[in-house]
Amino acid sequence: MNDLLSVENLTFENCHGKRWQRKGTKFTLGPVNFSIRAGETLAIVGANGSGKSLLAKLLVGLEQPDSGAIYLNERKLEQYDNKHRVLNIRMVFQNSNESLNPGITLSSILEEPLKLNTNLDSQARMRKVEQTLKLVGLLPEHRFFYRHMLSDGQRQRVALARAIILNPQVIVADEPFAALDPSVRSQTVNLLMELQRELGLGFIFISHNLGIVRHISDKILVMKQGKVVESGKTDVIFHWPKDEYTKKLVQAHQALISGQD
Repeated sequence: MNDLLSVENLTFENCHGKRWQRKGTKFTLGPVNFSIRAGETLAIVGANGSGKSLLAKLLVGLEQPDSGAIYLNERKLEQYDNKHRVLNIRMVFQNSNESLNPGITLSSILEEPLKLNTNLDSQARMRKVEQTLKLVGLLPEHRFFYRHMLSDGQRQRVALARAIILNPQVIVADEPFAALDPSVRSQTVNLLMELQRELGLGFIFISHNLGIVRHISDKILVMKQGKVVESGKTDVIFHWPKDEYTKKLVQAHQALISGQD
């Protein structure tokens, strides 16, 4: 089976006048290498400031790398491939409340990417909106709702619906469960896994929660200060971590689990 998404020697530096850099600061990401196949989940873990979210932005095209390459179905993604990337690599952000426009209905929120990226007429777009709402466990009638009418869990489902409505191949999820309470978090994790099985999606999953990481991921990439310090299959990383930083993360997770028993 061929790789769905692969990254080769990807690097990024914020010392070239990037918009968001603070004066006098320098951060170097990479080199980063990994690959996933359809139906696989790669978890990216590490402390705040390790470069996890920056890597996510590079994957979806919100930032451009200084060197290296990203391949989708063995096709190299160039900067001018933004339309191809938008259709095939979609992102779910951490704070669904901030990413959903409070002044328009869910129908308008979900219809917008269809208007921008497809030739579907209004009736076909509405059918697609209703189908996608059902896929994420909501009702077709939810298309008339506004953001404030939804629970946190429902908002995250809408964010997921917006990500999958263009039938992408890869979902990049940046801390998608951080704002959810444990019971809602569990339901959303199960929903993600069901969608992955049904749609054959590749997932890039960024999280601090090693319990969820262990539950849903096939592979793990461990980052520290912009560098990949360890990578491998999830079971191997948890049972036989090699890097000292990885060992500390796993030990902290095990201590937390022991404390809950």
